[in-house]
Amino acid sequence: MAEHTRVDGFLSSLLAICKPLESFEMPLLDAHGATLSEDIYAGERLVMRAGSRIRSTQIGLAASIGRDHLPTRPHPRVVVLSAGPDLVEPGTALSGDEEYETNSWLLTTAVREVGAVAYRVHSIPDDEDELQSVIEDQLVRADLIIISGERNDDSFDLITRTLLRLGEITTVDLAIEMSGRHNYGQIGPDKTPVVTLPGDPIAAYISFELFVRPMIRTMLGATNIHRPSVKAKLEKAIESAPGVRSYIRATLAEDAKSVMPLNEQEEFSTLSDATAFIAVGENETHLSAGDQVTVVILERRYI
Repeated sequence: MAEHTRVDGFLSSLLAICKPLESFEMPLLDAHGATLSEDIYAGERLVMRAGSRIRSTQIGLAASIGRDHLPTRPHPRVVVLSAGPDLVEPGTALSGDEEYETNSWLLTTAVREVGAVAYRVHSIPDDEDELQSVIEDQLVRADLIIISGERNDDSFDLITRTLLRLGEITTVDLAIEMSGRHNYGQIGPDKTPVVTLPGDPIAAYISFELFVRPMIRTMLGATNIHRPSVKAKLEKAIESAPGVRSYIRATLAEDAKSVMPLNEQEEFSTLSDATAFIAVGENETHLSAGDQVTVVILERRYI
Protein backbone atom coordinates (compact mmCIF):
# COMPACT_ATOMS: atom_id res chain seq x y z
CA MET A 1 0.00 0.00 0.00
CA ALA A 2 1.29 3.47 -0.88
CA GLU A 3 2.34 5.65 2.02
CA HIS A 4 1.55 9.35 2.08
CA THR A 5 4.81 11.26 1.89
CA ARG A 6 5.70 14.92 2.21
CA VAL A 7 7.79 16.58 -0.46
CA ASP A 8 10.90 17.04 1.69
CA GLY A 9 10.81 13.44 2.90
CA PHE A 10 10.56 12.07 -0.62
CA LEU A 11 13.45 14.21 -1.83
CA SER A 12 15.62 13.01 1.06
CA SER A 13 14.86 9.39 0.13
CA LEU A 14 15.82 10.02 -3.50
CA LEU A 15 19.07 11.80 -2.65
CA ALA A 16 19.99 8.86 -0.41
CA ILE A 17 20.10 6.50 -3.42
CA CYS A 18 22.29 8.67 -5.64
CA LYS A 19 25.79 10.03 -5.21
CA PRO A 20 28.32 12.11 -7.15
CA LEU A 21 29.88 10.20 -10.02
CA GLU A 22 33.57 9.38 -9.87
CA SER A 23 35.85 12.25 -10.88
CA PHE A 24 38.28 12.02 -13.77
CA GLU A 25 40.31 14.29 -16.05
CA MET A 26 38.51 15.37 -19.22
CA PRO A 27 39.87 17.20 -22.28
CA LEU A 28 38.77 20.83 -22.30
CA LEU A 29 36.07 20.63 -24.95
CA ASP A 30 34.66 17.40 -23.52
CA ALA A 31 34.53 19.01 -20.07
CA HIS A 32 32.12 21.70 -21.28
CA GLY A 33 28.87 21.41 -19.31
CA ALA A 34 30.30 19.03 -16.72
CA THR A 35 30.95 19.93 -13.08
CA LEU A 36 34.39 20.83 -11.77
CA SER A 37 35.45 18.31 -9.11
CA GLU A 38 38.46 20.19 -7.70
CA ASP A 39 39.48 23.79 -7.07
CA ILE A 40 41.71 25.19 -9.82
CA TYR A 41 44.57 27.55 -9.04
CA ALA A 42 46.73 29.84 -11.14
CA GLY A 43 49.80 29.84 -8.96
CA GLU A 44 48.43 30.52 -5.49
CA ARG A 45 45.28 32.27 -6.74
CA LEU A 46 41.99 30.35 -6.77
CA VAL A 47 40.40 30.86 -10.20
CA MET A 48 37.69 28.14 -10.35
CA ARG A 49 35.81 26.50 -7.52
CA ALA A 50 34.91 22.84 -7.23
CA GLY A 51 31.20 22.19 -7.74
CA SER A 52 30.74 24.86 -10.40
CA ARG A 53 29.36 24.16 -13.87
CA ILE A 54 32.04 24.34 -16.56
CA ARG A 55 30.89 26.87 -19.15
CA SER A 56 32.62 28.50 -22.11
CA THR A 57 34.25 31.13 -19.91
CA GLN A 58 35.76 28.46 -17.65
CA ILE A 59 37.07 26.60 -20.70
CA GLY A 60 38.74 29.79 -21.91
CA LEU A 61 40.16 30.50 -18.46
CA ALA A 62 41.60 26.99 -18.21
CA ALA A 63 43.26 27.35 -21.61
CA SER A 64 44.69 30.74 -20.62
CA ILE A 65 46.55 29.19 -17.68
CA GLY A 66 47.90 26.34 -19.78
CA ARG A 67 45.50 23.52 -18.86
CA ASP A 68 44.28 21.16 -21.58
CA HIS A 69 42.29 18.94 -19.17
CA LEU A 70 40.04 19.64 -16.18
CA PRO A 71 39.07 17.40 -13.23
CA THR A 72 35.35 16.82 -13.64
CA ARG A 73 32.34 14.82 -12.63
CA PRO A 74 31.11 13.20 -15.86
CA HIS A 75 27.69 13.86 -17.29
CA PRO A 76 25.26 11.34 -15.72
CA ARG A 77 23.65 8.96 -18.21
CA VAL A 78 19.89 9.07 -17.77
CA VAL A 79 17.53 6.66 -19.54
CA VAL A 80 13.96 7.89 -20.07
CA LEU A 81 11.14 5.59 -21.10
CA SER A 82 7.36 5.41 -21.09
CA ALA A 83 5.16 2.35 -20.73
CA GLY A 84 1.49 1.66 -21.35
CA PRO A 85 -0.76 -0.14 -23.83
CA ASP A 86 -2.55 3.04 -24.96
CA LEU A 87 0.53 5.15 -25.71
CA VAL A 88 1.47 5.84 -29.33
CA GLU A 89 4.25 7.88 -30.88
CA PRO A 90 3.51 11.40 -32.20
CA GLY A 91 3.02 11.47 -35.95
CA THR A 92 0.55 8.58 -36.05
CA ALA A 93 -3.25 8.66 -35.98
CA LEU A 94 -5.03 8.00 -32.68
CA SER A 95 -7.81 5.47 -32.25
CA GLY A 96 -9.98 4.42 -29.32
CA ASP A 97 -8.42 5.27 -25.95
CA GLU A 98 -4.97 5.92 -27.36
CA GLU A 99 -2.98 9.01 -26.41
CA TYR A 100 0.22 10.49 -27.72
CA GLU A 101 3.30 9.56 -25.75
CA THR A 102 4.45 12.92 -24.40
CA ASN A 103 6.49 12.46 -21.27
CA SER A 104 9.60 10.83 -22.68
CA TRP A 105 10.03 13.73 -25.12
CA LEU A 106 9.47 16.27 -22.34
CA LEU A 107 11.70 14.53 -19.81
CA THR A 108 14.54 13.64 -22.18
CA THR A 109 15.04 17.26 -23.13
CA ALA A 110 14.62 18.37 -19.51
CA VAL A 111 17.40 15.95 -18.54
CA ARG A 112 19.68 17.47 -21.18
CA GLU A 113 18.96 20.96 -19.89
CA VAL A 114 20.27 19.94 -16.46
CA GLY A 115 23.57 18.81 -17.99
CA ALA A 116 23.15 15.05 -18.22
CA VAL A 117 23.31 12.70 -21.19
CA ALA A 118 19.76 11.57 -21.97
CA TYR A 119 18.73 8.41 -23.79
CA ARG A 120 15.12 8.22 -24.90
CA VAL A 121 13.88 4.65 -25.35
CA HIS A 122 11.86 4.57 -28.54
CA SER A 123 9.78 1.47 -27.81
CA ILE A 124 6.69 1.75 -25.60
CA PRO A 125 6.34 -1.55 -23.70
CA ASP A 126 2.81 -2.62 -22.78
CA ASP A 127 3.35 -5.82 -20.76
CA GLU A 128 5.60 -6.85 -17.86
CA ASP A 129 7.93 -9.18 -19.75
CA GLU A 130 8.53 -6.66 -22.52
CA LEU A 131 9.06 -3.81 -20.07
CA GLN A 132 11.46 -5.88 -17.97
CA SER A 133 13.47 -6.77 -21.06
CA VAL A 134 13.70 -3.12 -22.11
CA ILE A 135 14.80 -1.98 -18.65
CA GLU A 136 17.42 -4.73 -18.33
CA ASP A 137 18.84 -3.79 -21.73
CA GLN A 138 19.18 -0.16 -20.60
CA LEU A 139 20.94 -0.85 -17.30
CA VAL A 140 24.36 -1.09 -18.98
CA ARG A 141 24.24 2.59 -19.98
CA ALA A 142 22.24 4.11 -17.12
CA ASP A 143 23.28 6.02 -14.02
CA LEU A 144 19.58 6.80 -13.48
CA ILE A 145 16.34 5.54 -15.04
CA ILE A 146 13.13 7.58 -15.28
CA ILE A 147 9.86 5.87 -16.19
CA SER A 148 6.39 7.31 -16.69
CA GLY A 149 3.10 5.90 -17.88
CA GLU A 150 -0.23 6.94 -19.27
CA ARG A 151 -1.95 10.23 -18.51
CA ASN A 152 -4.44 8.68 -16.06
CA ASP A 153 -1.74 6.46 -14.52
CA ASP A 154 -3.50 3.33 -15.81
CA SER A 155 -0.09 1.73 -16.42
CA PHE A 156 1.32 2.53 -12.96
CA ASP A 157 0.65 -0.98 -11.62
CA LEU A 158 2.29 -2.52 -14.69
CA ILE A 159 5.41 -0.44 -14.09
CA THR A 160 5.44 -1.20 -10.36
CA ARG A 161 5.10 -4.97 -10.78
CA THR A 162 7.91 -4.98 -13.32
CA LEU A 163 10.29 -2.97 -11.16
CA LEU A 164 9.65 -5.24 -8.18
CA ARG A 165 11.09 -8.08 -10.27
CA LEU A 166 14.34 -6.14 -10.61
CA GLY A 167 15.03 -4.68 -7.18
CA GLU A 168 13.74 -2.98 -4.05
CA ILE A 169 11.00 -0.47 -4.83
CA THR A 170 8.98 1.86 -2.61
CA THR A 171 5.67 3.39 -3.69
CA VAL A 172 4.63 6.76 -2.31
CA ASP A 173 1.61 9.01 -2.71
CA LEU A 174 2.92 12.56 -2.58
CA ALA A 175 1.27 15.47 -0.83
CA ILE A 176 1.27 17.61 -3.99
CA GLU A 177 -1.92 18.93 -5.54
CA MET A 178 -2.87 17.18 -8.81
CA SER A 179 0.09 14.81 -8.53
CA GLY A 180 -0.01 11.04 -8.17
CA ARG A 181 1.84 7.96 -7.08
CA HIS A 182 5.59 7.67 -7.52
CA ASN A 183 8.04 4.77 -7.23
CA TYR A 184 11.69 4.91 -6.33
CA GLY A 185 14.41 2.41 -5.57
CA GLN A 186 17.47 0.64 -6.92
CA ILE A 187 17.45 -2.11 -9.52
CA GLY A 188 19.83 -4.46 -11.28
CA PRO A 189 23.26 -5.76 -10.26
CA ASP A 190 24.71 -2.25 -9.85
CA LYS A 191 21.71 -0.97 -7.85
CA THR A 192 20.91 1.68 -10.44
CA PRO A 193 18.54 4.37 -9.09
CA VAL A 194 15.10 4.40 -10.69
CA VAL A 195 12.20 6.84 -10.33
CA THR A 196 8.72 6.63 -11.79
CA LEU A 197 6.77 9.82 -12.37
CA PRO A 198 3.04 10.45 -12.92
CA GLY A 199 1.63 9.98 -16.40
CA ASP A 200 0.13 13.46 -16.54
CA PRO A 201 2.77 15.66 -18.24
CA ILE A 202 2.25 18.64 -15.92
CA ALA A 203 2.58 16.48 -12.81
CA ALA A 204 5.56 14.66 -14.35
CA TYR A 205 7.39 17.90 -15.08
CA ILE A 206 6.75 19.36 -11.62
CA SER A 207 8.10 16.15 -10.07
CA PHE A 208 11.10 16.28 -12.39
CA GLU A 209 11.93 19.80 -11.26
CA LEU A 210 11.41 19.06 -7.57
CA PHE A 211 13.03 15.63 -7.36
CA VAL A 212 14.86 14.36 -10.45
CA ARG A 213 16.72 17.56 -11.21
CA PRO A 214 18.30 17.59 -7.71
CA MET A 215 19.26 13.92 -8.18
CA ILE A 216 21.07 14.71 -11.42
CA ARG A 217 22.72 17.77 -9.90
CA THR A 218 23.90 15.59 -7.01
CA MET A 219 25.42 13.10 -9.46
CA LEU A 220 27.17 15.99 -11.16
CA GLY A 221 28.67 17.01 -7.82
CA ALA A 222 27.09 20.46 -8.10
CA THR A 223 27.29 22.84 -5.16
CA ASN A 224 23.68 23.98 -5.52
CA ILE A 225 21.23 21.24 -6.46
CA HIS A 226 18.00 23.25 -6.29
CA ARG A 227 16.50 25.93 -8.49
CA PRO A 228 16.96 29.42 -7.02
CA SER A 229 13.96 31.03 -5.36
CA VAL A 230 12.94 34.59 -4.49
CA LYS A 231 10.16 36.39 -2.67
CA ALA A 232 7.85 38.33 -4.97
CA LYS A 233 4.54 40.19 -4.79
CA LEU A 234 1.55 38.15 -5.97
CA GLU A 235 -0.37 39.99 -8.70
CA LYS A 236 -3.56 37.91 -8.50
CA ALA A 237 -5.21 35.85 -5.73
CA ILE A 238 -4.86 32.08 -5.86
CA GLU A 239 -6.55 29.16 -4.11
CA SER A 240 -4.95 25.88 -3.08
CA ALA A 241 -6.21 22.58 -1.68
CA PRO A 242 -5.61 22.05 2.06
CA GLY A 243 -3.01 19.58 3.29
CA VAL A 244 -0.95 19.47 0.09
CA ARG A 245 1.65 21.64 -1.57
CA SER A 246 0.87 23.35 -4.85
CA TYR A 247 3.21 24.59 -7.55
CA ILE A 248 1.39 27.20 -9.59
CA ARG A 249 2.78 27.95 -13.04
CA ALA A 250 3.43 31.68 -13.33
CA THR A 251 5.36 34.42 -15.07
CA LEU A 252 7.89 36.39 -13.07
CA ALA A 253 8.33 40.09 -13.83
CA GLU A 254 11.61 41.12 -15.44
CA ASP A 255 12.74 42.76 -12.20
CA ALA A 256 11.74 39.57 -10.30
CA LYS A 257 9.72 41.64 -7.83
CA SER A 258 6.22 40.51 -8.80
CA VAL A 259 4.68 37.31 -10.14
CA MET A 260 1.49 36.59 -12.11
CA PRO A 261 -0.15 33.13 -11.91
CA LEU A 262 -1.18 31.80 -15.30
CA ASN A 263 -4.80 31.05 -16.12
CA GLU A 264 -6.05 27.54 -16.90
CA GLN A 265 -3.59 25.69 -14.67
CA GLU A 266 -4.81 22.34 -16.01
CA GLU A 267 -3.61 23.23 -19.53
CA PHE A 268 -0.30 21.80 -20.76
CA SER A 269 0.53 25.17 -22.33
CA THR A 270 1.15 26.61 -18.85
CA LEU A 271 4.41 24.63 -18.75
CA SER A 272 5.81 26.29 -21.85
CA ASP A 273 4.52 29.72 -20.82
CA ALA A 274 5.78 29.59 -17.24
CA THR A 275 9.02 31.21 -16.14
CA ALA A 276 8.47 30.26 -12.49
CA PHE A 277 6.49 28.19 -10.01
CA ILE A 278 4.67 29.78 -7.09
CA ALA A 279 5.24 27.41 -4.16
CA VAL A 280 2.17 27.20 -1.92
CA GLY A 281 2.51 25.45 1.43
CA GLU A 282 0.30 22.70 2.85
CA ASN A 283 -1.41 25.08 5.27
CA GLU A 284 -2.06 27.87 2.75
CA THR A 285 -5.43 27.63 1.04
CA HIS A 286 -5.79 31.26 -0.07
CA LEU A 287 -3.20 33.83 -1.06
CA SER A 288 -4.32 37.38 -1.80
CA ALA A 289 -3.04 39.82 -4.39
CA GLY A 290 -0.21 41.78 -2.81
CA ASP A 291 1.00 38.89 -0.62
CA GLN A 292 4.68 38.03 -0.67
CA VAL A 293 5.07 34.50 -2.02
CA THR A 294 7.93 32.08 -2.63
CA VAL A 295 8.79 31.80 -6.32
CA VAL A 296 10.94 29.05 -7.81
CA ILE A 297 12.80 30.47 -10.82
CA LEU A 298 12.81 28.33 -13.97
CA GLU A 299 14.68 30.60 -16.39
CA ARG A 300 18.31 31.66 -16.11
CA ARG A 301 17.74 35.28 -17.15
CA TYR A 302 16.47 36.05 -13.64
CA ILE A 303 19.49 34.58 -11.86
